[in-house]
Amino acid sequence: MANQELSEQEIVRRNSMQALRDRGIEPYPAPEYTVTGHSAEIKETFVDGQEPLREVAVAGRIMSRRIMGKASFMELQDAEGRIQVYVSRDDLCPGEDKEMYNVVFKKLLDIGDFIGVKGYVFRTQMGEISIHAQEITVLSKSLRPLPVVKMKDGKAYDAFTDPEQRYRQRYVDLVVNKGIKDIFIKRTKMFNSMREYFNSHGYLEVETPILQAIPGGASARPFITHHNALDIPLYLRIADELYLKRLIVGGFEGVYEFSKNFRNEGMDRTHNPEFTCMEIYVSYKDYNWMMSFTEKMLEKICLDVNGTTEVKVGDNTISFKAPYPRITMTQAILEKTGFDITGKSEEELRAFCKQEGIEVDESFGKGKLIDEIFGEKCEGSYIQPTFIIDYPIEMSPLTKRHRNDPRLTERFELMVNGKELANAYSELNDPIDQYERFVEQMRLADKGDDEAMIIDGDFIRALEYGMPPTSGMGIGMDRLAMLMTGQSTIQEVLLFPQMRPEKKQTKDEEQEKEAE
Repeated sequence: MANQELSEQEIVRRNSMQALRDRGIEPYPAPEYTVTGHSAEIKETFVDGQEPLREVAVAGRIMSRRIMGKASFMELQDAEGRIQVYVSRDDLCPGEDKEMYNVVFKKLLDIGDFIGVKGYVFRTQMGEISIHAQEITVLSKSLRPLPVVKMKDGKAYDAFTDPEQRYRQRYVDLVVNKGIKDIFIKRTKMFNSMREYFNSHGYLEVETPILQAIPGGASARPFITHHNALDIPLYLRIADELYLKRLIVGGFEGVYEFSKNFRNEGMDRTHNPEFTCMEIYVSYKDYNWMMSFTEKMLEKICLDVNGTTEVKVGDNTISFKAPYPRITMTQAILEKTGFDITGKSEEELRAFCKQEGIEVDESFGKGKLIDEIFGEKCEGSYIQPTFIIDYPIEMSPLTKRHRNDPRLTERFELMVNGKELANAYSELNDPIDQYERFVEQMRLADKGDDEAMIIDGDFIRALEYGMPPTSGMGIGMDRLAMLMTGQSTIQEVLLFPQMRPEKKQTKDEEQEKEAE
């Protein structure tokens, strides 16, 4: 801090901080401040003509001030919103000493400072419910000015709208940009609603390892680290599937986990390398049951979060009212391209991709080729919730073979607004079949596919002890949050999304940017 170049405003604020201390006012006091009311609740419960007037103690940031001689107004922002505060010199300083108003309030407090206000609630002549301040307590001095929007000649200045700044300094974004906090309140409601749904069915929330010796449960590139004490490489988990299924082997009938997963892959508007996933596994069920379970769950979540089964995302109005259509993967590709993937060889699939201009890698096997065809030609067209079912076996190494067609698997993905939201199976519980599927994945790895699964010998051993018929489902919680809050990018629903390292600007560069 000693070598930091300070702006003129930052120097003024530091001087104000010292001036407060010189007057015996600690700008960062330790004692607890007891709050007896919040802005929204105070305004909602106010009754005109009520006697005696309600006395309250509120706390929050100063967001604006209008100083007018002996009386002033300021806007205080707390956890629920904003409320106007009326400050009269004579009420705040009933004796002869008017310094608290004339110096401290008018000159040493700034927009962004945290204060406590004690007073009574009333309605002004302009009709605004306000607090008449009788006591002000400094709670925390803000040493940097907030980018509060100012208007001049119809043009906005200091608006905090640049996405990179907003995501990097989320703490400022939450303070100055209306509606940002509501996104994350809805996100929490979404998690609570899902937990309530699972718990009401008697399923158990569990925790499984983040550091894993084998990165299993999905086809993805992992992050690698090293455990010094054991002197072994470890991987940040890409999925928690194999551990949760071990618990089904152990006798739990239904388990679920909200897990932080990590995939060392690209970043875009729907992908972050660290993301939150929910996976649930239920014994004695299949993917048909899981589809019904999932659509009822999503309908409930949408109602709990938004009070309706419909959400607006961009230009699309999406209805989560159950039930949802069910279309086979083969049927979906045939409808969108006229190409029937049934029985096609790897060479035929690769030739079709080349014909359609779909970029594929030489390491891709049949499963990834089909996945690329669906992703390029079909996925984006499913706006309303739609189950894509019965995937070819090459696409699903952990999934039970279809009971009516051994070339397919009992798998579904739920597509919403042109993207995958959920992925589910009738789980493969035949240990011999599972081992053979892992071996096939290793062949793909030998061809250069760095997302192919590794053989997990302990998981095979667990299956050899016997796993009952089970259905499992995973859902991307960040993508679900995007849908429930109407956001188009994943960064908007992550409090602290992954960012490139911040470039340090010189003083000259900062001044040039301000001049622009």
